Amino acid sequence: MEKEFIVKVVKNGPLVVSGDFKLVLPSGEEQEVTRKTFFCRCGQSKNKPYCDGAHAAVKFDE
Repeated sequence: MEKEFIVKVVKNGPLVVSGDFKLVLPSGEEQEVTRKTFFCRCGQSKNKPYCDGAHAAVKFDE
């Protein structure tokens, strides 16, 4: 069975990915994800690749 997921772009915010998928980090570590996950788009998160809300502080404007 193929894994299905939905990607939503939040205006001036993160990417929101919902569904089941495998995340491969730059280190090569693989994580199975089965929940809604928020990914940084502004580049300012201290928890990359995940969003930590820094976009609000830096007034990220897509």
